[in-house]
Amino acid sequence: MPPGRRDPAADPVIPPGPSQVDLHTHTTRSDGVLAPAVLAAEAAAAGVRLLAIADHDSLAAPRELLAAGAALLPEDLALLPAVEINSVARGIPDLADGELHILGLGVDPDDEPFEAVLAIQRERRRARFTAMIERLASTGTPVEAELERLDLDAIEAYGRPTLARALVAAGHASSVPDAFARLVGRDAPAYVPREGIGPTEAIAAIRAAGGLAVLAHFAAAPARPGLVRALVEAGLGGLEVYYRSFDRATVEALAELAAELRLAATGGTDFHGDHETYAQAHAALWIPPGVGRSVCRAIGQPALADGLTAERRG
Repeated sequence: MPPGRRDPAADPVIPPGPSQVDLHTHTTRSDGVLAPAVLAAEAAAAGVRLLAIADHDSLAAPRELLAAGAALLPEDLALLPAVEINSVARGIPDLADGELHILGLGVDPDDEPFEAVLAIQRERRRARFTAMIERLASTGTPVEAELERLDLDAIEAYGRPTLARALVAAGHASSVPDAFARLVGRDAPAYVPREGIGPTEAIAAIRAAGGLAVLAHFAAAPARPGLVRALVEAGLGGLEVYYRSFDRATVEALAELAAELRLAATGGTDFHGDHETYAQAHAALWIPPGVGRSVCRAIGQPALADGLTAERRG
């Protein structure tokens, strides 16, 4: 099941009200479909008061919004600079795409050593993107014409969702999930393995930039406590507990593990925009306001959570 999609057979978490917190979203600066200002406006309209934009290997969106201030950011929305690093987990078996995704919440968007790390990551992404375009062409599913119609200059960090959308536009796939399943997913004809830093290096870089390193959308964490403990020893500080596609049992198990290992519980929609509007994604999300306050305290910015109201009970 693609990230962010709810399993209809599972016991869902029923939000008792609109979530005021969303700590995992994506924009057109990586592989999302909404520009940063549009995403911020739609999140605020849905009731979000604390938003983290966590594009892959890029801090361009929060830099853009923070620099513009009131011109682009809704008055009642606090923005938390963040990033998602798809770390290459070599030697760790049974991981989707051989990766562990590490969020960096509250990183300093002006930290030059961290930006240097991200720049290398983006160059590796670009090389992989180009190689996959060539493989698609060689297998009779070219997408160059469709990519030329996109605003590729707006993208800092290239990813497979952009290729998948081009495949749909070219008529080579019926949907983004179909494109992944048949053409650009792991073991598919155009797949090229990712190159990049490992999870411990990602955690270290995030911490050095003043951020909270969080293991993202890893539903298997309760069944693999040894792996999570090893990451904690490397500096992991949080666990994504309130991911919108997780069923109730998964959320409870992750919350228990986070408490046991003294990790900050976080959560988010992981919104990209291929399957639904932001409002639709947000409607399926429940993150207690206390989560936002705890994360802001953990990164030393408690004032960011001032707009969150008292806890609601379902």
